[in-house]
Amino acid sequence: MTKVSGKTGATATGGKARKRVRPKASSMVAHGLPGNAVFLVGFMGAGKSTVGRALGRRLNWVFEDLDDRIAAREGRSVAEIFHDSGESEFRRAEHAALQKVLEQLRGGVARIVALGGGTFAQEQNHKAIQASGIPTIFLDAPLPELWQRCARQTKLDAKRPLQTSEIQFRELHEKRLPFYRTASLRFDTSGKPVEAVAAEIAKKLEALGLKKIAMRTEQGEDE
Repeated sequence: MTKVSGKTGATATGGKARKRVRPKASSMVAHGLPGNAVFLVGFMGAGKSTVGRALGRRLNWVFEDLDDRIAAREGRSVAEIFHDSGESEFRRAEHAALQKVLEQLRGGVARIVALGGGTFAQEQNHKAIQASGIPTIFLDAPLPELWQRCARQTKLDAKRPLQTSEIQFRELHEKRLPFYRTASLRFDTSGKPVEAVAAEIAKKLEALGLKKIAMRTEQGEDE
């Protein structure tokens, strides 16, 4: 059985100290969650794309990787955007793509969207996603396992733009973790087969009112 792994493919201030504002947690009503869409969030190597595809098959929902949409809109890969234009330009493109996704999801489409590791940790993106009411699912795993998954992908020539040293990897994870922890639901992917994680998520979503659809009428984004 295939175990969870990350996505493959090219992906000090001065003055007085300010009190850091923690991201607000997503609210969940007791009787369930709204809509027929979910966002998968988590650090690089968490398995958002692999689990997302498996979950899509189980629920018969369209799966989309936000990085793929960004690449299609910009006409170049995420790695190329980082290399040629820097992270700030990538974040601009990322936010624009996310806004388009949110617009479509408000129309009621059934879709699973895997977000990049930093998407949910950008303040403007985080606020927009939380305000939408669309459930967010945090795929979690111990940091050493996340590092090993990404390291294996690097050997396959799939190095991520922000995957540098192990120390920087840890620091970036610590910076983003408070945002991930505001997600509606959390699932541990450590050492688990992809299908087992997808089944666990599907069962929980169905219990909360998000259902499998009998026939998929949408094949992907309409851009």
